[in-house]
Amino acid sequence: MRHRLETTGGAAPCSRRTLGKERGAVLAEAAFVVVLLLMLLIGIFWIGRAYNVSQTITRAAREGARFAALPTCASCGNAYPTNAQVQAVVDASLLASSLDPTLVTGFTVSRGVVLNPGSTPQMTGVVVGFGYPYQFVLPFTSTHLTSITLAAQVQMREE
Repeated sequence: MRHRLETTGGAAPCSRRTLGKERGAVLAEAAFVVVLLLMLLIGIFWIGRAYNVSQTITRAAREGARFAALPTCASCGNAYPTNAQVQAVVDASLLASSLDPTLVTGFTVSRGVVLNPGSTPQMTGVVVGFGYPYQFVLPFTSTHLTSITLAAQVQMREE
């Protein structure tokens, strides 16, 4: 037998039919993995945006507390700003960051708050707080279009 094929004991050679089935499986697996990675990237984006909004409203509350803690000019009677003036400062800070100030909920300005209870001397200050709604958009999840309220509360010592 001259034309006898010798085998080396390895795997059987692949036929074209088997190779085509493997290509289809690889394509299906790639489609599944791409969808998962895309969902992960979109989730990272929206959670990063929520963090950005949270930092922005905290900065706006800090601007409002700083403004509320400082008296006006000496020739004006050293009166503290009104709550409406403090809210105008917060609104301007939110507008500068492209956030809608009409969505602010529960805006409060508390004056004369003891900042360090139990110590001497006690310092009093101002506390500014409010909430801002944020809507998550995570596709293919149950949190799609879920709205949460991000809260900001800042205290500052009165001068």
